[in-house]
Amino acid sequence: MIVINDITLREGEQSAGVNFFPEEKLRIAEQLVKMRVPIIEASFAAASEADLIATKMIASRFGTRDGPVICSMARANKKDIEIAAEAVSPAAKGRIQVVLSTSDIHIKYQLGKTRTEIRDMAYEMVRYARTLSDDVEFAAMDATRSDPDFLIEVFKACIEAGAKTLEIPDTVGYATPSEYAAIVRAVVGSVPQEIVVATHCHDDVGLAVANTLAGMVAGARQLEVTVNGIGERAGNAALEEVVMAVRVRQDYYQVDFGLDTTQIASISRLVAELADMPVAKNKAVVGRNAFLHESGIHQHGLLLNKETYQILEPGDIGLDRYELVLGKLSGKHALKQRLEELGLRVLEDEFEAVYLSFKELASKKKVITNEDIRSLCKKVR
Repeated sequence: MIVINDITLREGEQSAGVNFFPEEKLRIAEQLVKMRVPIIEASFAAASEADLIATKMIASRFGTRDGPVICSMARANKKDIEIAAEAVSPAAKGRIQVVLSTSDIHIKYQLGKTRTEIRDMAYEMVRYARTLSDDVEFAAMDATRSDPDFLIEVFKACIEAGAKTLEIPDTVGYATPSEYAAIVRAVVGSVPQEIVVATHCHDDVGLAVANTLAGMVAGARQLEVTVNGIGERAGNAALEEVVMAVRVRQDYYQVDFGLDTTQIASISRLVAELADMPVAKNKAVVGRNAFLHESGIHQHGLLLNKETYQILEPGDIGLDRYELVLGKLSGKHALKQRLEELGLRVLEDEFEAVYLSFKELASKKKVITNEDIRSLCKKVR
């Protein structure tokens, strides 16, 4: 089984300028629960009192026996781990995620330690977290720039210490899909079958979703994503893109996440509002233009059979319908449909004049409104 771990409330909040208040985190978590997301990473609880409070609220409200796993991140030190354990303690299924860098550049310049010290620290902190929670995940920060043999060595030490999930972060969006898949495949092949390997991909050069999907194909069974792809710097793998890519290509991926995807549009709008980060119009799946068509060739095809130019169903993410936008590239078929929708009767000999007037107006105006169409019809008559 492959599961989604939504990390919007923790990683998403690391987007510059984003600050989710506890009540807002609760609203987002509620929407994730409606979507049936099985794991919610609620916070880095040690970061602030507000994060601790928010995580406790989420764990108390939604962390039921039949509800999602509620997770809190911790750096590899006892204080962080203790706060994370406290934060998720109200949940029936609480998880502590211990994070520690494994790449040489991080070990040398950020941590000032040796590989041996890092391996031993990972082991000790996972073992300590395991005394506070039955469910511990270890994340090897900057895994994709780590020595592969050392990465696996650290992971094996963490398994021995009690970790059940191993996360492979592409922390700076460095890996290509083939490289990321190779790392995942190597880790999966080196650990016991019951250990879950997780993806965590950043979008610095636009490969987060591709890397996540490649990691899944290579054997990862947990995919870490954020709503609208928000997150540190250029963000993370977008929940809506990963989920809908798999849904559209069921024939290829053969995976069912068991999510209620009709909640996607709602949670996208909610996160955009609370984060004060408007979704780009051309954003995949949830952008305004994702179900809009202006080209006359595309509009004609859609009117004949929607599958000609649209592989997503609006209803699958909770929207009503496709929309044909009238503009300078639109053709007669789209204009005729709009006239019918508006209840405007135009005789055949009048339509050509209306169409020519429409094309002239469209060449001068960016947006053609319904009032513009009504006005054109009146002028012809």
